[in-house]
Amino acid sequence: MQSNNIIRLPQAIEKTGLSRSTIYALISRGEFPQKIKLSPRTMGFLESEVDAWIVDRLNASKAA
Repeated sequence: MQSNNIIRLPQAIEKTGLSRSTIYALISRGEFPQKIKLSPRTMGFLESEVDAWIVDRLNASKAA
């Protein structure tokens, strides 16, 4: 079952080990889960999508 938990950018940075600017660059290229607008000045990510992205990166690194 997928989690609908929303994590904020600092949590996404901690989970992935990526910098803020790298995450934004990946989002703009469509290579990272899209952000969810929570309020006019707040955004987050679905934790399940970030976790799936991490698993995809792990699988890609093993295949290379």
